Amino acid sequence: MLEQKKNYVFLGEAGSGKSEVAMNFALQVREISDRPVHFFDMDMTKPLFRSRDAVARMEKAGILFHYEKQFADAPTMVGGVRVRLKDPDSIVIMDVGGDYIGARAVGGFSEILNMETSAVIYVVNVYRPWSSDINAIDRTMGEILGVAHILPEQLLIAANPNVGENTVQEEFEEGWKKTEKLIRPYSDIAFACAKKELAEKAEACCRVPVLPMNLYLPAGSMTGEQKGEMNG
Repeated sequence: MLEQKKNYVFLGEAGSGKSEVAMNFALQVREISDRPVHFFDMDMTKPLFRSRDAVARMEKAGILFHYEKQFADAPTMVGGVRVRLKDPDSIVIMDVGGDYIGARAVGGFSEILNMETSAVIYVVNVYRPWSSDINAIDRTMGEILGVAHILPEQLLIAANPNVGENTVQEEFEEGWKKTEKLIRPYSDIAFACAKKELAEKAEACCRVPVLPMNLYLPAGSMTGEQKGEMNG
């Protein structure tokens, strides 16, 4: 992917694990590329956790981290995005706030993000109630892509069938099978995400590239009751 793309935008519903996926993606890119890696926390909403909560860890790994402090409820836009998106010597990774409200933050850069040098990655986690069926996924995805002005052909799907830090192999496999059943009739899946210790078995199970994940944000696991609601 790095041979063709330099800009990577991560979108998805709040709670999908999008920020964790974006951070792990950035850290792996930093390991294999000599180019500077710029990470933009574009989250202007107020979720429980944001990638900026792990800024010290990211900067220690050599990531150039950008975000804007938020004052009260006033949304603030981080600067320097357009310059880095256009810089051929930089790799840009953008973590965009969940839902269509947060996705408005990248609408002004759509002419760049719809170019061949950019990849827009939509994270699907079927263990979240709003992604438990194709109608819910399609509705949320449509709202997000609409306000971000992203062309459908730019979209890549990343499967994140995890329930949290205590996810076991059986849960990954169950979530992957459901993701395949929902997504495959309409789109390919570019890659899947699994905890680092599960990654090797996960790749054998799903037959697509797997992004090994370390968890950097203090999100808890889904409860049994929540999983029951998803399956119901």
